[in-house]
Amino acid sequence: MWMIAVILICGTATVLTSCSKDDDPVTPETVTKENAKITDGNYDKSLAVKCINGTFVGKKTDNVITYKGIPFVGQQPVGALRWKAPVDVKADNGIYEAYYNAKGACQAKDVMEYQGEDCLYLNVWKADDASTVKKPVMVYVHGGAYVVGGTGVELFDCTNFIKENPDVIVVTVAYRLGIMGFLHLSHLPDGKDYPDAQNLGTMDQMMALKWVHENIAGFGGDPNNVTIWGESAGAASVTLLSLVKGSHKYFKRVIAQSGSPAVTRSKEEAIACTNEVMEVLGCKTVADLLKIDADKLVEAASIHSLSTAPERDGNYLPLDPHEAVEKGAVKDIDFLQGCNKDEMNFFALAMGLEDFKLWGADRKAKKLDKRLTDEEKALVESYCNSMQVESWEVYSRLYSQIWFIAPCMRMSENQAKAGGKSYTYFYTVESAVPNLKSGHGEELPIVFCHPEMTEVRPYDATFSKTMRKMWVQFAKTGNPSLSADISPDGKAKEWPLYDTINKKVMNLNEKDIRPESESTLNIVDWDRTYFLTKYYWL
Repeated sequence: MWMIAVILICGTATVLTSCSKDDDPVTPETVTKENAKITDGNYDKSLAVKCINGTFVGKKTDNVITYKGIPFVGQQPVGALRWKAPVDVKADNGIYEAYYNAKGACQAKDVMEYQGEDCLYLNVWKADDASTVKKPVMVYVHGGAYVVGGTGVELFDCTNFIKENPDVIVVTVAYRLGIMGFLHLSHLPDGKDYPDAQNLGTMDQMMALKWVHENIAGFGGDPNNVTIWGESAGAASVTLLSLVKGSHKYFKRVIAQSGSPAVTRSKEEAIACTNEVMEVLGCKTVADLLKIDADKLVEAASIHSLSTAPERDGNYLPLDPHEAVEKGAVKDIDFLQGCNKDEMNFFALAMGLEDFKLWGADRKAKKLDKRLTDEEKALVESYCNSMQVESWEVYSRLYSQIWFIAPCMRMSENQAKAGGKSYTYFYTVESAVPNLKSGHGEELPIVFCHPEMTEVRPYDATFSKTMRKMWVQFAKTGNPSLSADISPDGKAKEWPLYDTINKKVMNLNEKDIRPESESTLNIVDWDRTYFLTKYYWL
Protein backbone atom coordinates (compact mmCIF):
# COMPACT_ATOMS: atom_id res chain seq x y z
CA MET A 1 0.00 0.00 0.00
CA TRP A 2 2.86 2.39 0.71
CA MET A 3 4.21 2.25 -2.81
CA ILE A 4 0.77 2.76 -4.32
CA ALA A 5 0.24 5.82 -2.17
CA VAL A 6 3.59 7.32 -3.14
CA ILE A 7 2.83 6.73 -6.81
CA LEU A 8 -0.53 8.42 -6.40
CA ILE A 9 1.31 11.46 -5.10
CA CYS A 10 4.43 11.51 -7.23
CA GLY A 11 3.19 10.25 -10.55
CA THR A 12 6.71 9.64 -11.84
CA ALA A 13 8.39 6.74 -13.52
CA THR A 14 11.38 7.38 -11.27
CA VAL A 15 9.35 6.36 -8.23
CA LEU A 16 8.68 2.98 -9.76
CA THR A 17 12.32 2.21 -10.21
CA SER A 18 14.25 3.98 -7.50
CA CYS A 19 12.18 4.66 -4.39
CA SER A 20 12.29 2.55 -1.29
CA LYS A 21 10.47 3.21 1.96
CA ASP A 22 13.51 5.02 3.33
CA ASP A 23 13.99 7.33 0.34
CA ASP A 24 11.37 9.88 1.50
CA PRO A 25 10.59 11.10 -2.04
CA VAL A 26 7.71 13.33 -1.03
CA THR A 27 9.12 15.57 1.69
CA PRO A 28 11.23 18.37 0.15
CA GLU A 29 12.59 19.72 3.42
CA THR A 30 14.62 17.41 5.64
CA VAL A 31 14.19 19.81 8.55
CA THR A 32 10.69 21.20 8.86
CA LYS A 33 10.16 24.68 10.24
CA GLU A 34 7.02 26.59 11.03
CA ASN A 35 6.25 30.09 9.84
CA ALA A 36 6.37 32.63 12.64
CA LYS A 37 4.84 36.02 13.28
CA ILE A 38 7.25 38.88 12.53
CA THR A 39 7.16 41.39 15.36
CA ASP A 40 10.46 43.26 15.05
CA GLY A 41 9.83 44.84 11.64
CA ASN A 42 12.85 43.04 10.24
CA TYR A 43 11.69 41.72 6.87
CA ASP A 44 12.01 42.49 3.16
CA LYS A 45 9.12 44.85 2.38
CA SER A 46 9.38 44.08 -1.34
CA LEU A 47 8.43 40.45 -0.63
CA ALA A 48 5.44 41.28 1.59
CA VAL A 49 1.83 41.04 0.42
CA LYS A 50 -1.06 42.36 2.50
CA CYS A 51 -4.05 39.98 2.60
CA ILE A 52 -7.28 39.99 4.59
CA ASN A 53 -5.85 37.65 7.22
CA GLY A 54 -2.38 39.17 7.51
CA THR A 55 0.64 40.37 5.62
CA PHE A 56 2.72 37.48 4.32
CA VAL A 57 6.41 37.66 3.51
CA GLY A 58 7.81 35.31 0.91
CA LYS A 59 11.24 34.21 -0.30
CA LYS A 60 12.86 34.89 -3.65
CA THR A 61 14.82 32.30 -5.64
CA ASP A 62 16.08 32.95 -9.17
CA ASN A 63 13.60 35.78 -9.70
CA VAL A 64 10.65 33.69 -8.49
CA ILE A 65 8.92 34.67 -5.25
CA THR A 66 7.34 31.87 -3.27
CA TYR A 67 4.84 32.22 -0.43
CA LYS A 68 4.44 28.97 1.49
CA GLY A 69 2.11 27.97 4.28
CA ILE A 70 -0.48 30.75 4.07
CA PRO A 71 -3.63 29.82 6.04
CA PHE A 72 -6.85 30.18 4.04
CA VAL A 73 -9.14 29.62 7.03
CA GLY A 74 -9.79 31.62 10.19
CA GLN A 75 -9.40 28.59 12.45
CA GLN A 76 -7.79 25.26 11.70
CA PRO A 77 -10.11 22.20 11.90
CA VAL A 78 -8.85 20.89 15.21
CA GLY A 79 -10.52 19.98 18.49
CA ALA A 80 -14.23 20.75 18.39
CA LEU A 81 -13.85 21.84 14.74
CA ARG A 82 -12.90 18.35 13.58
CA TRP A 83 -15.46 17.30 10.93
CA LYS A 84 -16.83 20.83 10.80
CA ALA A 85 -17.06 23.08 7.73
CA PRO A 86 -14.02 25.33 7.16
CA VAL A 87 -14.11 28.66 9.00
CA ASP A 88 -13.63 31.80 6.94
CA VAL A 89 -10.67 34.09 7.64
CA LYS A 90 -10.82 37.14 9.88
CA ALA A 91 -9.17 40.50 9.40
CA ASP A 92 -5.62 40.47 10.77
CA ASN A 93 -3.01 43.22 10.66
CA GLY A 94 -0.18 40.95 11.73
CA ILE A 95 2.90 40.23 9.63
CA TYR A 96 3.87 36.60 9.09
CA GLU A 97 6.59 34.54 7.49
CA ALA A 98 5.52 32.55 4.44
CA TYR A 99 8.81 30.70 4.11
CA TYR A 100 8.00 27.06 4.85
CA ASN A 101 5.59 24.38 3.74
CA ALA A 102 2.80 23.83 6.23
CA LYS A 103 1.74 20.46 7.58
CA GLY A 104 0.12 18.02 5.20
CA ALA A 105 -3.34 16.67 5.93
CA CYS A 106 -3.62 13.57 8.11
CA GLN A 107 -2.61 10.47 6.13
CA ALA A 108 -0.27 7.50 6.28
CA LYS A 109 2.90 8.56 8.14
CA ASP A 110 5.21 6.74 5.74
CA VAL A 111 3.86 8.84 2.89
CA MET A 112 3.85 12.32 4.48
CA GLU A 113 5.74 12.63 7.73
CA TYR A 114 5.04 16.30 8.47
CA GLN A 115 1.28 16.30 8.96
CA GLY A 116 -1.57 17.18 11.29
CA GLU A 117 -5.20 18.20 11.52
CA ASP A 118 -4.09 21.85 11.28
CA CYS A 119 -3.46 21.56 7.56
CA LEU A 120 -5.50 24.13 5.63
CA TYR A 121 -2.83 26.23 3.95
CA LEU A 122 -1.81 27.19 0.44
CA ASN A 123 1.32 28.18 -1.49
CA VAL A 124 1.77 30.89 -4.13
CA TRP A 125 4.42 31.27 -6.86
CA LYS A 126 4.92 34.47 -8.86
CA ALA A 127 7.63 36.05 -10.96
CA ASP A 128 9.49 39.03 -9.51
CA ASP A 129 8.90 41.44 -12.35
CA ALA A 130 7.69 44.96 -12.90
CA SER A 131 4.46 43.93 -14.63
CA THR A 132 1.44 46.03 -13.70
CA VAL A 133 -0.98 43.86 -15.68
CA LYS A 134 -2.99 41.46 -13.52
CA LYS A 135 -1.91 37.93 -14.40
CA PRO A 136 -4.03 34.81 -14.95
CA VAL A 137 -4.06 32.49 -11.93
CA MET A 138 -3.75 28.68 -11.98
CA VAL A 139 -4.94 27.00 -8.77
CA TYR A 140 -3.71 23.40 -8.47
CA VAL A 141 -5.51 20.73 -6.43
CA HIS A 142 -3.30 17.71 -5.77
CA GLY A 143 -4.32 14.10 -6.32
CA GLY A 144 -3.72 11.04 -4.18
CA ALA A 145 -7.00 9.08 -4.22
CA TYR A 146 -8.42 11.54 -1.66
CA VAL A 147 -6.25 9.88 1.02
CA VAL A 148 -2.66 11.09 0.49
CA GLY A 149 -0.73 14.06 -0.87
CA GLY A 150 -0.13 17.69 -0.07
CA THR A 151 1.24 21.05 -1.14
CA GLY A 152 4.67 20.17 0.29
CA VAL A 153 5.33 17.45 -2.29
CA GLU A 154 8.45 18.35 -4.24
CA LEU A 155 6.84 17.51 -7.56
CA PHE A 156 4.44 20.41 -7.08
CA ASP A 157 7.13 23.01 -6.47
CA CYS A 158 6.39 25.50 -9.25
CA THR A 159 9.64 27.48 -9.30
CA ASN A 160 10.74 26.04 -12.65
CA PHE A 161 7.24 26.42 -14.06
CA ILE A 162 7.12 30.13 -13.20
CA LYS A 163 10.67 30.75 -14.46
CA GLU A 164 9.50 29.49 -17.84
CA ASN A 165 6.02 31.05 -17.65
CA PRO A 166 6.32 34.31 -15.69
CA ASP A 167 3.05 35.58 -17.15
CA VAL A 168 0.90 33.46 -14.78
CA ILE A 169 0.64 32.93 -11.03
CA VAL A 170 0.30 29.42 -9.57
CA VAL A 171 -1.38 28.53 -6.28
CA THR A 172 -1.39 25.04 -4.73
CA VAL A 173 -4.00 24.25 -2.09
CA ALA A 174 -4.40 21.64 0.63
CA TYR A 175 -7.60 19.98 1.86
CA ARG A 176 -8.63 17.41 4.43
CA LEU A 177 -8.14 13.84 3.26
CA GLY A 178 -9.62 10.43 3.88
CA ILE A 179 -11.47 9.86 7.11
CA MET A 180 -10.91 13.48 8.19
CA GLY A 181 -12.32 14.97 5.00
CA PHE A 182 -14.95 12.55 3.72
CA LEU A 183 -16.78 10.78 6.56
CA HIS A 184 -20.58 10.67 6.67
CA LEU A 185 -21.74 11.36 10.23
CA SER A 186 -25.26 12.78 10.11
CA HIS A 187 -26.90 9.37 10.57
CA LEU A 188 -25.27 8.84 13.98
CA PRO A 189 -27.20 9.60 17.21
CA ASP A 190 -25.39 12.91 17.66
CA GLY A 191 -24.60 13.43 13.98
CA LYS A 192 -27.07 16.23 13.24
CA ASP A 193 -24.39 18.77 14.14
CA TYR A 194 -22.10 17.39 11.41
CA PRO A 195 -24.13 17.85 8.20
CA ASP A 196 -21.08 18.57 6.02
CA ALA A 197 -18.64 15.90 7.17
CA GLN A 198 -19.05 13.78 4.04
CA ASN A 199 -17.71 16.53 1.73
CA LEU A 200 -15.36 18.59 3.89
CA GLY A 201 -12.39 18.08 1.58
CA THR A 202 -14.34 19.64 -1.27
CA MET A 203 -15.55 22.44 1.00
CA ASP A 204 -11.94 23.12 2.00
CA GLN A 205 -11.01 23.47 -1.67
CA MET A 206 -13.88 25.92 -2.15
CA MET A 207 -12.74 27.98 0.84
CA ALA A 208 -9.26 28.13 -0.68
CA LEU A 209 -10.77 29.44 -3.92
CA LYS A 210 -12.64 32.09 -1.96
CA TRP A 211 -9.37 33.18 -0.35
CA VAL A 212 -7.70 33.35 -3.76
CA HIS A 213 -10.58 35.41 -5.15
CA GLU A 214 -10.34 37.91 -2.31
CA ASN A 215 -6.55 38.14 -2.01
CA ILE A 216 -4.73 37.18 -5.20
CA ALA A 217 -4.77 40.72 -6.61
CA GLY A 218 -2.21 41.63 -3.97
CA PHE A 219 0.18 39.13 -5.56
CA GLY A 220 -0.44 40.56 -9.03
CA GLY A 221 -3.09 38.02 -10.00
CA ASP A 222 -6.41 38.60 -11.73
CA PRO A 223 -9.25 37.30 -9.51
CA ASN A 224 -11.51 37.29 -12.57
CA ASN A 225 -9.25 35.02 -14.59
CA VAL A 226 -8.72 31.91 -12.48
CA THR A 227 -8.27 28.36 -13.76
CA ILE A 228 -8.66 25.45 -11.36
CA TRP A 229 -6.42 22.54 -12.23
CA GLY A 230 -5.81 19.03 -10.95
CA GLU A 231 -4.69 15.50 -11.73
CA SER A 232 -6.24 12.20 -10.64
CA ALA A 233 -8.30 12.91 -7.48
CA GLY A 234 -7.34 16.54 -8.04
CA ALA A 235 -8.90 16.42 -11.50
CA ALA A 236 -12.00 14.78 -10.06
CA SER A 237 -12.05 17.54 -7.44
CA VAL A 238 -11.98 20.40 -9.93
CA THR A 239 -14.76 18.85 -12.02
CA LEU A 240 -16.84 18.46 -8.87
CA LEU A 241 -16.07 22.03 -7.78
CA SER A 242 -17.56 23.25 -11.04
CA LEU A 243 -20.83 21.59 -9.98
CA VAL A 244 -21.04 23.28 -6.57
CA LYS A 245 -23.69 25.99 -6.45
CA GLY A 246 -22.16 29.46 -6.48
CA SER A 247 -18.65 28.26 -7.39
CA HIS A 248 -18.41 29.87 -10.82
CA LYS A 249 -17.72 33.32 -9.41
CA TYR A 250 -14.34 31.98 -8.30
CA PHE A 251 -13.04 30.54 -11.61
CA LYS A 252 -13.59 30.56 -15.37
CA ARG A 253 -11.78 27.43 -16.48
CA VAL A 254 -10.96 23.86 -15.51
CA ILE A 255 -7.95 21.69 -16.38
CA ALA A 256 -8.64 18.06 -15.48
CA GLN A 257 -5.88 15.50 -16.05
CA SER A 258 -7.00 11.87 -15.64
CA GLY A 259 -9.92 12.44 -13.32
CA SER A 260 -13.69 12.89 -13.36
CA PRO A 261 -16.67 12.46 -11.00
CA ALA A 262 -16.60 8.70 -11.70
CA VAL A 263 -14.98 7.85 -8.37
CA THR A 264 -17.50 9.22 -5.89
CA ARG A 265 -19.84 7.67 -3.34
CA SER A 266 -23.56 7.46 -2.86
CA LYS A 267 -25.05 8.30 0.53
CA GLU A 268 -25.64 4.59 1.16
CA GLU A 269 -22.02 3.69 0.38
CA ALA A 270 -20.77 6.50 2.61
CA ILE A 271 -22.93 5.40 5.55
CA ALA A 272 -21.78 1.80 5.16
CA CYS A 273 -18.16 2.99 5.22
CA THR A 274 -18.77 4.99 8.41
CA ASN A 275 -20.50 2.07 10.09
CA GLU A 276 -17.54 -0.14 9.29
CA VAL A 277 -15.02 2.20 10.86
CA MET A 278 -17.27 2.72 13.90
CA GLU A 279 -17.31 -1.02 14.45
CA VAL A 280 -13.56 -1.31 14.00
CA LEU A 281 -12.94 1.47 16.53
CA GLY A 282 -15.66 0.39 18.96
CA CYS A 283 -17.47 3.71 18.68
CA LYS A 284 -21.17 4.53 18.77
CA THR A 285 -21.28 8.32 18.44
CA VAL A 286 -19.40 11.26 17.00
CA ALA A 287 -18.46 12.12 20.58
CA ASP A 288 -16.69 8.76 20.77
CA LEU A 289 -14.82 9.47 17.52
CA LEU A 290 -13.70 12.90 18.74
CA LYS A 291 -11.86 11.24 21.62
CA ILE A 292 -9.71 9.19 19.24
CA ASP A 293 -6.33 10.43 18.09
CA ALA A 294 -6.11 11.34 14.39
CA ASP A 295 -3.28 8.86 13.79
CA LYS A 296 -5.43 6.00 15.07
CA LEU A 297 -8.33 7.09 12.87
CA VAL A 298 -6.13 7.18 9.78
CA GLU A 299 -4.57 3.83 10.69
CA ALA A 300 -7.97 2.19 11.06
CA ALA A 301 -9.12 3.55 7.72
CA SER A 302 -5.91 2.44 6.01
CA ILE A 303 -5.81 -1.09 7.43
CA HIS A 304 -9.41 -1.71 6.47
CA SER A 305 -9.07 0.02 3.09
CA LEU A 306 -12.08 2.22 3.70
CA SER A 307 -13.35 3.86 0.53
CA THR A 308 -13.45 7.54 1.44
CA ALA A 309 -14.26 10.01 -1.33
CA PRO A 310 -16.70 12.85 -2.04
CA GLU A 311 -20.35 11.96 -1.61
CA ARG A 312 -23.07 12.57 -4.18
CA ASP A 313 -25.36 13.81 -1.43
CA GLY A 314 -27.84 15.73 -3.56
CA ASN A 315 -27.11 18.80 -1.47
CA TYR A 316 -23.55 20.04 -1.86
CA LEU A 317 -22.85 17.75 -4.83
CA PRO A 318 -25.42 16.49 -7.35
CA LEU A 319 -26.77 12.95 -7.19
CA ASP A 320 -25.65 12.42 -10.79
CA PRO A 321 -22.74 14.67 -11.83
CA HIS A 322 -22.66 13.41 -15.42
CA GLU A 323 -26.34 14.24 -15.85
CA ALA A 324 -25.77 17.68 -14.34
CA VAL A 325 -23.04 18.41 -16.90
CA GLU A 326 -25.25 17.19 -19.74
CA LYS A 327 -28.03 19.53 -18.57
CA GLY A 328 -25.68 22.50 -18.78
CA ALA A 329 -24.52 22.99 -15.20
CA VAL A 330 -20.99 23.89 -16.35
CA LYS A 331 -21.59 25.14 -19.89
CA ASP A 332 -20.22 28.57 -18.96
CA ILE A 333 -16.92 27.04 -17.78
CA ASP A 334 -14.16 26.25 -20.31
CA PHE A 335 -12.68 22.76 -19.92
CA LEU A 336 -9.33 21.30 -20.91
CA GLN A 337 -9.52 17.63 -20.00
CA GLY A 338 -8.05 14.32 -20.99
CA CYS A 339 -6.53 11.02 -20.00
CA ASN A 340 -3.52 8.79 -20.59
CA LYS A 341 -3.53 5.81 -22.91
CA ASP A 342 -2.54 3.21 -20.30
CA GLU A 343 -3.75 4.69 -17.02
CA MET A 344 -3.98 1.53 -14.88
CA ASN A 345 -0.57 0.18 -15.92
CA PHE A 346 0.79 2.48 -13.24
CA PHE A 347 -1.13 0.67 -10.53
CA ALA A 348 -0.38 -2.73 -12.01
CA LEU A 349 3.34 -2.10 -11.65
CA ALA A 350 2.85 -0.70 -8.15
CA MET A 351 1.01 -3.80 -6.97
CA GLY A 352 3.06 -6.26 -8.97
CA LEU A 353 1.61 -7.73 -12.14
CA GLU A 354 0.42 -10.99 -10.59
CA ASP A 355 -1.13 -9.29 -7.56
CA PHE A 356 -2.80 -6.79 -9.85
CA LYS A 357 -4.26 -9.60 -11.95
CA LEU A 358 -5.72 -11.18 -8.82
CA TRP A 359 -7.05 -7.81 -7.69
CA GLY A 360 -8.65 -7.19 -11.08
CA ALA A 361 -10.34 -10.59 -11.18
CA ASP A 362 -11.58 -10.29 -7.61
CA ARG A 363 -12.94 -6.77 -8.11
CA LYS A 364 -14.62 -7.75 -11.36
CA ALA A 365 -16.41 -10.64 -9.67
CA LYS A 366 -17.35 -8.82 -6.45
CA LYS A 367 -18.02 -5.30 -7.70
CA LEU A 368 -18.47 -5.18 -11.44
CA ASP A 369 -20.37 -8.36 -12.28
CA LYS A 370 -22.75 -7.97 -9.35
CA ARG A 371 -23.96 -4.60 -10.58
CA LEU A 372 -24.39 -5.39 -14.26
CA THR A 373 -27.24 -6.99 -16.13
CA ASP A 374 -26.57 -10.20 -18.07
CA GLU A 375 -26.46 -8.21 -21.29
CA GLU A 376 -23.98 -5.74 -19.82
CA LYS A 377 -21.78 -8.53 -18.45
CA ALA A 378 -21.71 -10.08 -21.92
CA LEU A 379 -20.50 -6.78 -23.39
CA VAL A 380 -17.70 -6.53 -20.83
CA GLU A 381 -16.68 -10.15 -21.44
CA SER A 382 -16.63 -9.47 -25.18
CA TYR A 383 -14.37 -6.46 -24.60
CA CYS A 384 -11.98 -8.44 -22.40
CA ASN A 385 -11.88 -11.45 -24.73
CA SER A 386 -11.07 -9.26 -27.73
CA MET A 387 -7.66 -8.26 -26.36
CA GLN A 388 -4.51 -10.03 -27.45
CA VAL A 389 -2.51 -9.09 -24.37
CA GLU A 390 -1.26 -10.68 -21.16
CA SER A 391 -3.93 -11.43 -18.57
CA TRP A 392 -2.88 -8.63 -16.18
CA GLU A 393 -3.18 -6.08 -18.98
CA VAL A 394 -6.74 -7.16 -19.73
CA TYR A 395 -7.71 -5.86 -16.31
CA SER A 396 -5.53 -2.79 -16.73
CA ARG A 397 -7.31 -1.83 -19.93
CA LEU A 398 -10.74 -2.61 -18.49
CA TYR A 399 -10.27 -0.49 -15.39
CA SER A 400 -8.55 2.26 -17.36
CA GLN A 401 -11.80 2.49 -19.28
CA ILE A 402 -14.01 2.34 -16.17
CA TRP A 403 -12.15 4.77 -13.91
CA PHE A 404 -10.51 7.17 -16.30
CA ILE A 405 -11.02 7.00 -20.05
CA ALA A 406 -14.75 6.46 -20.60
CA PRO A 407 -15.77 8.97 -17.88
CA CYS A 408 -13.39 11.56 -19.35
CA MET A 409 -14.92 11.12 -22.78
CA ARG A 410 -18.40 11.35 -21.29
CA MET A 411 -17.48 14.65 -19.64
CA SER A 412 -16.44 16.01 -23.06
CA GLU A 413 -19.53 14.57 -24.74
CA ASN A 414 -21.87 16.08 -22.16
CA GLN A 415 -20.16 19.44 -22.17
CA ALA A 416 -20.45 19.59 -25.95
CA LYS A 417 -24.11 18.52 -25.86
CA ALA A 418 -24.84 21.32 -23.41
CA GLY A 419 -23.19 23.91 -25.65
CA GLY A 420 -20.10 24.30 -23.50
CA LYS A 421 -16.43 24.19 -24.48
CA SER A 422 -14.15 21.19 -23.97
CA TYR A 423 -10.65 20.87 -25.33
CA THR A 424 -9.87 17.19 -24.97
CA TYR A 425 -6.52 15.36 -25.11
CA PHE A 426 -5.22 11.82 -25.24
CA TYR A 427 -1.70 11.47 -23.81
CA THR A 428 0.24 8.76 -25.67
CA VAL A 429 3.87 9.37 -24.64
CA GLU A 430 5.35 6.12 -23.33
CA SER A 431 7.76 5.69 -20.45
CA ALA A 432 10.98 3.70 -20.74
CA VAL A 433 9.92 1.68 -17.68
CA PRO A 434 8.87 -1.79 -18.90
CA ASN A 435 5.06 -2.18 -19.05
CA LEU A 436 4.37 1.31 -17.75
CA LYS A 437 3.68 2.83 -21.18
CA SER A 438 1.44 5.94 -20.88
CA GLY A 439 0.55 5.23 -17.27
CA HIS A 440 -1.34 7.32 -14.74
CA GLY A 441 0.59 10.45 -13.81
CA GLU A 442 3.24 9.91 -16.47
CA GLU A 443 2.81 13.51 -17.63
CA LEU A 444 3.16 15.21 -14.24
CA PRO A 445 6.93 15.86 -14.20
CA ILE A 446 6.59 17.25 -17.73
CA VAL A 447 3.71 19.58 -16.87
CA PHE A 448 5.39 20.81 -13.67
CA CYS A 449 8.77 21.27 -15.36
CA HIS A 450 10.74 18.77 -13.29
CA PRO A 451 13.02 17.03 -15.81
CA GLU A 452 15.16 15.72 -12.93
CA MET A 453 12.23 13.48 -11.97
CA THR A 454 12.26 11.71 -15.34
CA GLU A 455 15.84 10.46 -15.36
CA VAL A 456 14.73 7.00 -16.49
CA ARG A 457 14.97 8.63 -19.88
CA PRO A 458 15.05 12.25 -21.06
CA TYR A 459 11.81 13.52 -22.56
CA ASP A 460 11.93 15.75 -25.60
CA ALA A 461 12.44 19.27 -24.25
CA THR A 462 10.48 20.98 -27.01
CA PHE A 463 7.49 18.65 -26.56
CA SER A 464 7.57 19.21 -22.80
CA LYS A 465 7.72 22.98 -23.16
CA THR A 466 4.92 22.91 -25.73
CA MET A 467 2.65 20.97 -23.41
CA ARG A 468 3.22 23.47 -20.60
CA LYS A 469 2.69 26.36 -23.00
CA MET A 470 -0.68 24.92 -24.02
CA TRP A 471 -1.76 24.66 -20.38
CA VAL A 472 -0.72 28.27 -19.77
CA GLN A 473 -2.32 29.53 -22.97
CA PHE A 474 -5.59 27.90 -21.95
CA ALA A 475 -5.39 29.57 -18.54
CA LYS A 476 -4.74 32.92 -20.19
CA THR A 477 -7.29 32.82 -23.00
CA GLY A 478 -9.56 29.79 -22.68
CA ASN A 479 -8.04 28.23 -25.79
CA PRO A 480 -4.88 26.05 -25.63
CA SER A 481 -4.06 26.50 -29.33
CA LEU A 482 -0.64 28.01 -30.07
CA SER A 483 0.18 30.37 -32.89
CA ALA A 484 3.54 29.91 -34.61
CA ASP A 485 5.06 32.93 -32.87
CA ILE A 486 4.51 31.49 -29.38
CA SER A 487 4.86 27.78 -30.14
CA PRO A 488 8.21 26.42 -28.87
CA ASP A 489 8.96 24.71 -32.19
CA GLY A 490 7.79 27.67 -34.27
CA LYS A 491 4.85 25.71 -35.70
CA ALA A 492 1.23 26.56 -35.01
CA LYS A 493 -0.77 24.05 -32.93
CA GLU A 494 -4.50 24.34 -33.57
CA TRP A 495 -6.48 22.49 -30.89
CA PRO A 496 -10.09 21.95 -32.01
CA LEU A 497 -13.03 21.98 -29.64
CA TYR A 498 -14.53 18.57 -28.96
CA ASP A 499 -17.88 18.02 -30.63
CA THR A 500 -20.22 15.04 -30.68
CA ILE A 501 -19.90 14.48 -34.44
CA ASN A 502 -16.20 14.79 -35.30
CA LYS A 503 -14.98 13.95 -31.77
CA LYS A 504 -11.60 15.61 -32.33
CA VAL A 505 -8.99 15.36 -29.58
CA MET A 506 -5.38 16.45 -29.33
CA ASN A 507 -2.95 13.56 -29.47
CA LEU A 508 -0.18 14.57 -27.06
CA ASN A 509 2.56 12.55 -28.67
CA GLU A 510 6.22 13.26 -28.10
CA LYS A 511 7.01 13.00 -31.80
CA ASP A 512 4.04 14.96 -33.13
CA ILE A 513 1.36 16.89 -31.25
CA ARG A 514 -1.65 16.83 -33.55
CA PRO A 515 -5.47 16.75 -33.54
CA GLU A 516 -7.03 13.41 -34.44
CA SER A 517 -10.46 11.87 -34.36
CA GLU A 518 -11.35 9.76 -31.34
CA SER A 519 -12.05 6.80 -33.63
CA THR A 520 -8.55 6.93 -35.12
CA LEU A 521 -7.01 6.82 -31.67
CA ASN A 522 -9.53 4.17 -30.51
CA ILE A 523 -9.84 5.86 -27.13
CA VAL A 524 -13.10 4.42 -25.83
CA ASP A 525 -15.13 1.36 -26.81
CA TRP A 526 -18.50 3.04 -27.36
CA ASP A 527 -20.41 -0.25 -27.50
CA ARG A 528 -18.72 -2.28 -24.77
CA THR A 529 -17.36 0.12 -22.12
CA TYR A 530 -18.95 3.55 -22.54
CA PHE A 531 -22.22 2.37 -20.98
CA LEU A 532 -20.33 1.75 -17.73
CA THR A 533 -20.26 5.50 -17.13
CA LYS A 534 -23.88 5.33 -15.98
CA TYR A 535 -22.48 3.71 -12.83
CA TYR A 536 -20.13 5.28 -10.29
CA TRP A 537 -17.18 3.18 -9.25
CA LEU A 538 -15.39 3.62 -5.95
